[in-house]
Amino acid sequence: MFKTKKISYGGTAAVVTSMALISGLSAADATKPVIVSAILIAALADNLTDALSIHIYQESEQINKKEAFTGTITNFLTRLLFGISFVPLVGLFPLSYVAKAAIIWGMLLLAMLTYLVARERKMKPLPEVLKHLAVAVAVITVSVMIGHWIGSVL
Repeated sequence: MFKTKKISYGGTAAVVTSMALISGLSAADATKPVIVSAILIAALADNLTDALSIHIYQESEQINKKEAFTGTITNFLTRLLFGISFVPLVGLFPLSYVAKAAIIWGMLLLAMLTYLVARERKMKPLPEVLKHLAVAVAVITVSVMIGHWIGSVL
């Protein structure tokens, strides 16, 4: 049976990071190549670092080696796929709409993931979805503010 715990950490990290990067870079008037580069760097380099960190943590907790390896690979692949899913948006939409499209796509993914986790935990999905979307909005807001600030300073 499919367990959301296998993808919940990586999926959440990739979605919120991608929305924040795209929104912040768009606010700073970044070009499409810069935005795609940032998404790919996060999907690969930051993801590898994160996967290694999780793996070392799991080893420190003395989790079964096979479980630790499976968790590391699953997290890496989930973050990679979720992160890369934002790249086509940059190509499909005019630059002025990329951030909006990314936020819509990301919020849908985050809501879906949260819904699945809530159902699995036998909790009411709506409060959980709203809570997680609110946190994502806060992260995006801070990223946009940083983007505007950088855009005005530089």
